[in-house]
Amino acid sequence: MAVLYPRPHEFTRMTEQTAPAAEGGRAPAADQVVTLRERYVAAQLAGDRQEALRLIREEGLERGLDAPRIALEVIMPAQAEIGRLWQENRIGVAEEHLATAISQLVVSTLYAHFPRAASNGKRVIVACVEGEQHEIGARLAADFLEMAGFVVHFLGANVPTDSLVAMVRSELPHLVVLSSATTLHLAAMRSAISRIRLVGGTALPIAVGGGVCGWVPDLADIPGVSCTGTDVHDLVETARRLTGVA
Repeated sequence: MAVLYPRPHEFTRMTEQTAPAAEGGRAPAADQVVTLRERYVAAQLAGDRQEALRLIREEGLERGLDAPRIALEVIMPAQAEIGRLWQENRIGVAEEHLATAISQLVVSTLYAHFPRAASNGKRVIVACVEGEQHEIGARLAADFLEMAGFVVHFLGANVPTDSLVAMVRSELPHLVVLSSATTLHLAAMRSAISRIRLVGGTALPIAVGGGVCGWVPDLADIPGVSCTGTDVHDLVETARRLTGVA
């Protein structure tokens, strides 16, 4: 995705306030999450897919961590760490791609473990704008919206604007969510917004997620557009508000 990285202080907040209860009514400790995250990153850097999957299954799910918490407190911060190592030239592009491919696999396996609310009947299209290759954050955004009861069409990375507009025209969604990690694809973001407007009219709400919201706050000044930044919980609440879900 558009990468929806929780900010550092949010890890503490989520651990303290939203930690799920394990057997016996006790929530897994924060240090358990930190240890799992560190070992998961090590598996990514080693290119060990089987170890990464084992860690998530045996040290995560089987020890009381639920799938949403693993996604937000293990996978996404691990991806942020991989990104930092790449930016500091401590790993190369191939290593970064390898680590990201492992997280894509892991997120796919977590999908079956996500709890789901009853459908609210509201259709949502989630897509990375044209040129944006980072899709893990967007995928998790789609997953969290689906958990909240939305009917989600996730189009993935680098969606050509023509194809996106065609999907909006055919599916008539109640909300479109666009993602971009940086300002590199800002022109594509603005183009997608304006062209979706031509098809869906001003009544169709558009939410923008990812790092672009932090860099270009005036995106939220476009009529009918809401910026949700990097927090999937904010996105879900925004989606509820924009679609009229109680």
